[in-house]
Order: sequence, then structure tokens, then C-alpha cells
Amino acid sequence: MNILIFGPNGSGKGTQGAVVQKKYSVTHVESGVIFRENIKKGTEIGKKAKEYIDRGELVPDNITIPMIISRLQEPDCKNGWLLDGFPRSIEQAKALDEALEKAGIKLDVVIEIVLDREIAKNRIMGRRLCANDNNHPNNIFIDAIKPAEKDGQMVCRVCGGALSARSDDQDEVAIGKRHDIYYDAKTGTIAAVNYFKDVAAKKGTKIIGLDGKPGVKEVSEELMKKLG
Repeated sequence: MNILIFGPNGSGKGTQGAVVQKKYSVTHVESGVIFRENIKKGTEIGKKAKEYIDRGELVPDNITIPMIISRLQEPDCKNGWLLDGFPRSIEQAKALDEALEKAGIKLDVVIEIVLDREIAKNRIMGRRLCANDNNHPNNIFIDAIKPAEKDGQMVCRVCGGALSARSDDQDEVAIGKRHDIYYDAKTGTIAAVNYFKDVAAKKGTKIIGLDGKPGVKEVSEELMKKLG
């Protein structure tokens, strides 16, 4: 099963992607990791990408997409993959669709986690890290995982450890920029999702829309039900 997953920062996309990966034994492919691996290995395409990155420029699609297609053709993707973090624009969506077709790779499922922009922002800014274990979930804006309180201070709901917030989680400008790209329905990531919805019937791709507002467990259950 070959899957694309979409969702704004703060939607729980990474968490749900991990659930799918485990359930269906597909390979989780992240666009950022592909860049880092190609640069580290010193591949020809990695060297080209590094030139743009070193100049602080975006890597062009004619370099990015061959890199992704090459990754999807590796042996560990033989039984399926879940691509996360790409495409981010309608142009990338069109180019990826074309490249997949040319390579003879079928896209089976597109998952979209739908979440209001303000809720997504609050969820990012509400994340709190436990000093004892970063995997203890705490978020001041999600009722199911709200931190506990001790002596007037917020503490980890799991172990009572001290909590802190990541500085990038509190950067409203940076969050806004990422969300500007995602929620742009003309040229951004939402436009990319809509592109795949438009071509789904012709290509036999299954489109799964999920409401991201409920808790992780509820969203996972809905996703598993719709994936069948």
C-alpha cells in the first residue's frame, strides 16, 4: 500500500503516520530525511541539493522529485510506503503525480487530516516537554492530555516531572509561515491535496479525510476503519 499523508503542523500527522506504518508494515519516508541521506552519502543529486541549501535557497523540484522517486524504489519500499512532508504545493503535486506514473508506481491512498488553523496553532504552542521523559504527552490545549497541577505549578500528567516548552513551539511567526504554506488553497499544500482529490477517480486512488479535532485514539480508530 502506497500512501501520501497530509496534515498541518499540530494535527498529529506524525503520530497517525506511525500508526499506519506499524499496522500495515509500510516504510515511513520523510522528505527531509531523503535530503540528509543523499547529502551525507555524497550522491550526485545530493551534491546538487547541497549547493542550493548552502545558499539558503529552496531545492528545485527537478532535483527533489527524482530523489524521492529513487527512495520509493528502494527494496524496503517494495511492500509499500508512507510519504510524509511532500508535496507542499500544487506544482509539486502535479510533478510528483507525473513522476510516479512515469516510474510505474501506483499511489493507493491519500490521507488528509483536517484541522482548523487556530486549533493547530494552539496545539503546537500548548505542547509541554517532561523533564523525565519526552514521550510523556502533555498539552495545555488538549483536555485528554492536560498537565497535572502541584503546588500551583503545572507538572507532567504521567510522572509529575517538571515541564518546559520548546522555543520553536512558541514562535508564532514561524508557525504562521508554515501554516501560510499549508492552508493556501490556491498554490499551497491544501491545493496539492485538492489536486489529488480531483485525479483520484481516474487513477483509482482512495481519498481519506479525517477530522483532527478528537483525541489521538479516536482519530486512529477512524483512520483504521476507513483504511479497511
